Amino acid sequence: MSHYNPSNTEWDSVTVVGKNVRRGPSGPKQTVARTQGQINAARRTGGVVSTEKKYGSANRSNGTEGQRLTKIDRENEVAPPKKLDISVGRIISKARAEKKLTQKELATRLNEKPNVINDYEAGRAVPNQQLLGKMERVLGVKLRGKNIGESLAKKPAK
Repeated sequence: MSHYNPSNTEWDSVTVVGKNVRRGPSGPKQTVARTQGQINAARRTGGVVSTEKKYGSANRSNGTEGQRLTKIDRENEVAPPKKLDISVGRIISKARAEKKLTQKELATRLNEKPNVINDYEAGRAVPNQQLLGKMERVLGVKLRGKNIGESLAKKPAK
């Protein structure tokens, strides 16, 4: 039977109950500091601090780096296509009115939708040379090149 001997107790040793200390291959468990404050606290305590930038998560934005690169890409892009000049749109509208055609009737003759004619007359459309050629034949007015607005009727030869 063993007796309790108070002189045999180690008063200097500490036993901690409930603390789970994990040790990995490189020492204590590594923690990830997510804020600048946590990184600064680790530096003050003398902990090992390593910062890495992670790229390409499936459902996360990549921060400002990706935005900056996108902006650089946009600067290299070609300028948007030119819109039809509003003066050409007015000429189309005037010639259509002289022929007593509605936008819908003109569109039917050109095999186009009425909103396409509307866009051309308002100057919102990107010019399509084929369609402008068809309009010139139906309306009898030049819409391209020099002398825009002149009649297409053949001038008598001198």
